[in-house]
Amino acid sequence: MTEPLPPRNPWWIPPFLGTVPPVDGRLLTLLGLVSLAIFFEQYDASMLTAALKHIAFDLEIGEDRLGPFLAMIRLGALPALFLVPFADRFGRRRIFLASVVGFSIGTMASGFAQDAYQFVALQMVTRIFMTVGTAVAVVIIAEEYPALHRGWAIGMMGALSAAGQGLGAGLAAFIEVLPFGWRLLYAIGIAPLLLLPGLRRNLVETDRFRQHMADVAGESAPWYGPLRSLMIEFPRRTILLGLVGFLFAVGELPVFQFSSYFVQTRHGWSTGQYSLMFILGGTVGILGNIIAGRLGDRIGRRWVGCVFLGLFPVFAAVFYHGPSWMLPIAWSLFIFCSTAGGVTVRAMSGELFPTSYRSTAAAWLSFTITLGWAVGLWTIGLHPAEESADIATQISTIAATVLLAGVLLLFVPETAGRELEAISEQR
Repeated sequence: MTEPLPPRNPWWIPPFLGTVPPVDGRLLTLLGLVSLAIFFEQYDASMLTAALKHIAFDLEIGEDRLGPFLAMIRLGALPALFLVPFADRFGRRRIFLASVVGFSIGTMASGFAQDAYQFVALQMVTRIFMTVGTAVAVVIIAEEYPALHRGWAIGMMGALSAAGQGLGAGLAAFIEVLPFGWRLLYAIGIAPLLLLPGLRRNLVETDRFRQHMADVAGESAPWYGPLRSLMIEFPRRTILLGLVGFLFAVGELPVFQFSSYFVQTRHGWSTGQYSLMFILGGTVGILGNIIAGRLGDRIGRRWVGCVFLGLFPVFAAVFYHGPSWMLPIAWSLFIFCSTAGGVTVRAMSGELFPTSYRSTAAAWLSFTITLGWAVGLWTIGLHPAEESADIATQISTIAATVLLAGVLLLFVPETAGRELEAISEQR
């Protein structure tokens, strides 16, 4: 009797990301659809880093105002805390599709901003829909995939969607020759609307949510019911997850956000050189999603997340304090640790809580991450730097909070290899 052949990768999963596990073809199609939508969310996010120098120059944003302006943009995601829970009442599919429409229009509109305040306002609104989309996407994948391959699926979604950042960085390399410059790059963000008909036809509601709605048929609850229940029934894991997300975000975003600005203004790099480092080094870095997902499925998410989060500030310090030749190496390594740690934390947010408020838990994590992003960026803005050593020291010091997030992760219940229902029943 011959052994069955291993499943073949669909065309949209490149071989260097590894082979797919034995999962149903329907689940692979679902993964592809969700990842494609989030791909463009990541494209928008990349613009604020890759094109930051040109945006700041065109809109006359001084270096001393960059931190506060970027912090305000990130704070725009806070209302998502009150929107994502609607996915626990009206369905994951409906809210996810609405978020795709929202961040598509918001991204395009950002390219028409006439001053810094218009740009910040448009990006703040766009961040709401981006955060909602990402949070609900994790819930969709977590609910549909079997326990043995849940981490792989969430990690693969992270890797595939991260390619959107690579596209953004690649296009940014031509920013000085493109008509309308950075504005054209934002206008491209309308592309997901063209995909909406296909998403509506092929994206179905999750089985777990349909079963949950059948179980509670006829019952009514206020919109804030899932959020209140989350805090009352699971206070310890809710607080721990929030602290992990907050501390991770405080230290992680400044390292990444100022990378383009730093290499161009302090090391004299061109936008093209940064884009090349972003794409080549980032290709290595996004493997952190896959490796952490697979390792988490096998040996547990807590220790995997703790190790990678602990290594992040080390490589960030090398990037901001080392010689120019070390920049691409350090970049690849801290991106690898960031994606590995981040996908672990997001996976656990979709696993730790029952179906009735799983989306609410994802919203809570996004809320604390958003606060952390703003605090990290605002801290940089409090001490405007005139010398590379100053800004490097600030960012490297703040990055140490990621290590604290890794330590706290050890106190969260383990979720790897367990069905979602069993995890939520544990107190």
